[in-house]
Amino acid sequence: MNTPEPESITAHLPQPVRFTLGLGILSGFAALGLGLTHLLHLPLPGSVLGLLLLWVALGTRLIRLHWIEDAADGLLAVLGLLFVPATVGFIDFLGAGTQWLVWLFVMTAALLVGAGSAALIASRLVKP
Repeated sequence: MNTPEPESITAHLPQPVRFTLGLGILSGFAALGLGLTHLLHLPLPGSVLGLLLLWVALGTRLIRLHWIEDAADGLLAVLGLLFVPATVGFIDFLGAGTQWLVWLFVMTAALLVGAGSAALIASRLVKP
């Protein structure tokens, strides 16, 4: 973990305040990404756009890494807990038996039909 720059005003803030500041910045970029994708009707998840905007802001030094570092480290520390509900749900449905085979067949058939349709349309649109 990097220490805040000595001349930075955030270096003198208590750790909980730096964490809250970082969480606010991260949430702000997530909300900005969601808002822009909704407003501009972009075919992109808002969280991905928010991360791209945060990356640009960090690269241009508009946002300093030490401003968000405490919050990012805290979120990464509990990241594994976010997968627990999905894992429990998956394990809960393992006993579904033959229904899995039906769903596997349906999903595979849908994938093949979709891919085949896309290939057919693409071959008709692209004329050599």
